[in-house]
Amino acid sequence: MTVTLENNTAGSGQGPAPLPPVPDGAIMVTVHIQRYNPEVDDVPHKESYRVPALPTDRILNLLQYIKGYIDGSLSFRRSCAHGVCGSDAVRINGRNRLACKVLVKDIMDAKNTEVTVEPIKGLPLEKDLIVDMEPFFEAFRAVKPYLITYGNEPSREWIQSQADRDRFDDTTKCILCACCTTSCPVYWSEDAYVGPAAIVAAHRFIFDSRDQGSQERLEILSDSEGVWRCRTTFNCTDACPRGIQVTKAIQEVKRALMFRRI
Repeated sequence: MTVTLENNTAGSGQGPAPLPPVPDGAIMVTVHIQRYNPEVDDVPHKESYRVPALPTDRILNLLQYIKGYIDGSLSFRRSCAHGVCGSDAVRINGRNRLACKVLVKDIMDAKNTEVTVEPIKGLPLEKDLIVDMEPFFEAFRAVKPYLITYGNEPSREWIQSQADRDRFDDTTKCILCACCTTSCPVYWSEDAYVGPAAIVAAHRFIFDSRDQGSQERLEILSDSEGVWRCRTTFNCTDACPRGIQVTKAIQEVKRALMFRRI
């Protein structure tokens, strides 16, 4: 059996939007969202919405429901919705997460039916849950995140052993969602710090046996805004939706710098 919610007015200005039927097993949850429109707001503020949710719904489903049926002015990023693109990184109950990966049942139950969604910290706020990612990508580009080789182009495939591949396999999983970097207290206070994600990107090539630009990257990361800014709080590792051992990668880069040995 399903019941249909009473029509509500969508933010699109096109009049009442017909709400879909509420599926069996759904509960009504309250979603507190940080809202900010630079055209009308001086500072961010919170707005709350009551929406139906199944235990297997993801937080992204709730955001899309709000935008589609309650308030079309809500702004947030999303793309693949499968934890691959990293577009929908937000703070959920104070923790950096991907909205498309967090299930309702993981953070709510019959006694706790509220969730707070905010934009990630440390990057300029543009609107609602959207931040300016350019400072993040500028740091990423600064570490030369691509294969560097010198001399003649090889005439055949460059063979790499499994052991050599295993050396940097973990850091190939990064999807550039910025969850790790924007969970770092140092990044919040030091605008010039390259951040964990950039160091992870550098690690992926520094320890690649096929690459010949490791020393260049180590020089980049050895300056005052590089790897030594890390205070080893493990926030980055905890925040990574891909399970990358970010702190471990940072420590390996530090050791490579101290001993100048890859």
